Amino acid sequence: MNKLQIIALTHRNFNFDEIGKFHLDDSVRMDLLEKLKSKLNINELMYLSTCNRVEFIINSDTEVNQTFLESLLSEFVSKESLVPMMKKIEIFSEKEAVHHLFSLASSIDSLVVGEREIITQVRKAFEECRESNLCGDYIRVLIQKTIFTAKKVYTESEIATRPVSIVSLAYLELKKYISKQPKTFLIIGAGKTISSMLKFINKNDQHQFLIFNRSTEKAEQLVSQLNLKAKVFPLAELGTTNHKFDCIISCTGSQDVILTKEKFLKINPEGNKKLIVDLAVPNDCDQKISKELNTKIINVDQLKIRAEENLKARSKEINSCLAIIEKQIIQYYLAEKERTLERALSAVPESIKGIRKKAFKEVFVKELETLDPQAINIVNSLVDYMEKKYISVPMKMAKDIFLKETSK
Repeated sequence: MNKLQIIALTHRNFNFDEIGKFHLDDSVRMDLLEKLKSKLNINELMYLSTCNRVEFIINSDTEVNQTFLESLLSEFVSKESLVPMMKKIEIFSEKEAVHHLFSLASSIDSLVVGEREIITQVRKAFEECRESNLCGDYIRVLIQKTIFTAKKVYTESEIATRPVSIVSLAYLELKKYISKQPKTFLIIGAGKTISSMLKFINKNDQHQFLIFNRSTEKAEQLVSQLNLKAKVFPLAELGTTNHKFDCIISCTGSQDVILTKEKFLKINPEGNKKLIVDLAVPNDCDQKISKELNTKIINVDQLKIRAEENLKARSKEINSCLAIIEKQIIQYYLAEKERTLERALSAVPESIKGIRKKAFKEVFVKELETLDPQAINIVNSLVDYMEKKYISVPMKMAKDIFLKETSK
């Protein structure tokens, strides 16, 4: 029996450092998810990771109870952290889970309401898990309907008329501190978030960039794609020499602090006033830099305040979005029931082919030996026709019965 359950660690109950413990690097993600699927006896598993949430979407007969959660969490955190984290985790089942997922993809449940980026993140997370055989047809139908619902919400409501992502929020904050004059930005990282941020900044094509990244090749590709005026350095060289810059923007996937107080002093020995935009989860930059030095840090936790302001501004649209979602939940269950019927009937063709084979090879083998080739061809054509009808007719009848039942 299919049982949909979602285990969610979100910005509502967890700080970003805590969520960061559940982010999986590309190099280990699929191996660990495959391990979890086997260890927890899960039929289908989808893993969704964004800057403000990690969610495990599960199709399983196994109930998500305390033992299940302990086994899951132990792959990410120490035993000492299990109990406090388990108290904050949200668990959604069946219709509640569908509603949660539809709301999530429609950005109602996002840190920034109306943030369209989430629909792409959901789609890519599903595709990655499907390609690794972590999930199958049940989650496929669910995600297909999830994306359809999100698009419907975006087009039929005004929830995204003022779309504001974490990156654009950060840029709006950054603009308060930089003039229109060309600046030099020290960039740490070269991933998607940094790329998005640089697209905003590079609208002034006179800005210059010093990019530090583990892979200089990836950084060079970013420079080429965005046509930046930039110099690229290995991340290991950060803090080894003094660089003149006006602002630091950082976002890496590291679980450890990248820019320590000591490194910051080396790249800014004069102690000039600087601005740091830290978009990493967990944070890339040591908070001591802000507390003890002449520097302001803008991080994701602070941006949450602005996000809450946006939520209030757009709250009047949420009710209309929820009405769309409720209707689409009904449509999802109709689609899933029909698909369940198709899965059940998928064995019919093979069964009929088996009957045909037995008839030709065993039951009527002597009678067929008395027929000439032309008669054999006629019998084959007749059986082919009957076989197709025996497959299509019951399927059509079952669907008609299903549709009549669900329309009552």
